[in-house]
Amino acid sequence: MKAGFVRGRAALLGSALMVAGLGSLGLAGPAWAAGPQADADGFVTDRAFEKHLQEQLLDAKAGDVIIIPAGKYRLSRGLGLTASGVTIKGAGKDQTVLSFAGMVAGPVGLLVTGNQFVVSDLTVQDTKGDGIKINGTKGVTFRNVRVRWTDPDNSTHGAYGIYPVGCTDVLIEDSEVFGSSDAGIYVGQSDNIIVRRNRAELNVAGIEIENSTNADVYENVATRNTGGILVFNMPNLPKPGHSTRIHNNVSEANNTPNFAAKGTAVSIVPKGTGMIVLANDDVEIFDNDIRNNDTMGIAIASDFSTDYKIEAGAPGEHDPYPDRVLIAGNRISGGGNAPDAERFPAAPVIRAAGQSTNVVWDGYTRAPGDDNGICLASGPDKLIRLDPKSPGKFAVIDGKSCDGFKRQPPVVIR
Repeated sequence: MKAGFVRGRAALLGSALMVAGLGSLGLAGPAWAAGPQADADGFVTDRAFEKHLQEQLLDAKAGDVIIIPAGKYRLSRGLGLTASGVTIKGAGKDQTVLSFAGMVAGPVGLLVTGNQFVVSDLTVQDTKGDGIKINGTKGVTFRNVRVRWTDPDNSTHGAYGIYPVGCTDVLIEDSEVFGSSDAGIYVGQSDNIIVRRNRAELNVAGIEIENSTNADVYENVATRNTGGILVFNMPNLPKPGHSTRIHNNVSEANNTPNFAAKGTAVSIVPKGTGMIVLANDDVEIFDNDIRNNDTMGIAIASDFSTDYKIEAGAPGEHDPYPDRVLIAGNRISGGGNAPDAERFPAAPVIRAAGQSTNVVWDGYTRAPGDDNGICLASGPDKLIRLDPKSPGKFAVIDGKSCDGFKRQPPVVIR
């Protein structure tokens, strides 16, 4: 690590000590009075601190660890990092809080394009746009990070909280996102992904894996979102999605009304949905606790149940059908009692017929009699297969042996 970098970090630490409330240690009097004062919410606006942090990110080299000390800081501009091999580390997500409320330039809180990047132990909040976006990198780790929006008016909230896109070897662990107007934790067009031990709450989509491959999503809690955990494969993107394992999660009480912007992919998600597989292949959903979601537990859908359109000249090939989806050993309970009839009009019909909406498939296939390789393992739940040609009609299918289903190995970050 360069001597200049060490001096810069020491200067940053010194500035932070002045504003982080060390008057409790007896550092009062003129020195404290000369420093920036905290506002009513405990945040400090320190332009010298902000400028120095921006300079550290601009000058960063491989191997640098940029420490942001404990404190609550108001920043006026988004942060950016292009260097590879850099770590940004706070003192803990309750101790280091970066607020972008009132930011004048951005709109992303932190935008990273360098490879082998780690961010840990801090909070980013109230950005105009996305919280932390990582674009096109190889090797990215989020650890003990919080992204949130605090304004009760959710029309002011940014789209994505934790947002790696076009990345390889993605690890998101022990983190939290609250209040995203699209997806709290979103991994898009990426490969080799682990999302574990996180909490997603009060977002439209809690956790979304979109057009990505080889993803392992486990030991997360998704609660009070519109939809808990989504595995989407969207048209008009260069990379198709497949091979995702969703297991040992809790998806509970995701009954928040949908506040996504009109026309976005998640604006179609019915409130009260535990999990959705949309036009994605080779998906395993097993050993999850899915409970108290007002519309349905698990939905399996094709593009034909949406208003998505394939644009002329769109890159790549898009398969609109979900194929080879395994549902096994989940504990689904307490839901379906107040369905979102606007976005899923079949739900009240199913309930009126005395059936549960624990597992619902829209029923679209390439050919009559096909089952798209969708397998609900034997157990207490039944598969509700809608009839696309006859709205309001459906079949009730018992679970069966799925022993022949080709299982995927756990993901290992390279």
